[in-house]
Amino acid sequence: MNKENILFSIIGLLLGFIVGFFFANTINQRYAQAPASASSSSASLPVDQHATDSNLGGMPNPMGDVMAAIQKARNEPDNFEAQMEAAELYAQIRRYDQAIEFLERARKIRPDDYKALVRLGDFNFDAGRYEIAERWYSEALKKNPDDVNVRTDLGLTFFFRTPPDIDRAIAEFRRSLERDPNHEPTLQNLAIALLRKGETAEAQRTIERLEQVNPQNQALPSLKERVRASQEGK
Repeated sequence: MNKENILFSIIGLLLGFIVGFFFANTINQRYAQAPASASSSSASLPVDQHATDSNLGGMPNPMGDVMAAIQKARNEPDNFEAQMEAAELYAQIRRYDQAIEFLERARKIRPDDYKALVRLGDFNFDAGRYEIAERWYSEALKKNPDDVNVRTDLGLTFFFRTPPDIDRAIAEFRRSLERDPNHEPTLQNLAIALLRKGETAEAQRTIERLEQVNPQNQALPSLKERVRASQEGK
């Protein structure tokens, strides 16, 4: 695809996506999947901690502002913030190829920017490119090895890939918990991974820790039921 002409070739489709996006947001607001609120995921699916949370709902002319922001990024290729904003806008409508294109432009401007590295991981993750997401999360962790959110998402890249590498996922979750023993999404993810591996006893202990951190975690009933079913099946 000719990158220089992409804006004009997709403008109609993009506007359609944006209309649908804002309509869906009006009907059913997405919760932000920040670490503190990620407990609403089901027990059968680990929780990822990044989200492209829309802040465009209050704009007086959202579609016009979106197109203006994207055009600004095209017109100002050396404007780091403009590239990042365009990437976020494309990610909000799940056009990850375009989002990643703008992130790569941003990285050329600031090769060591931490947020750009993390978002490259995030958007590749959302696109299902788990091996590529692993690469970017690993690069980010070289700069900040104590970022529990990024390390846990790194673990998820091993959980979701085909075939999954459950042992590596568990190892990364444990490394996250070494830094923050009460990190709720990591505890939930570790419990799920341990159940997937058949480590019922350790999964139960992890679930007990999760319950201490947040007794209202919505995954707890399903996790406990899976532990009971596993124990009864022995």
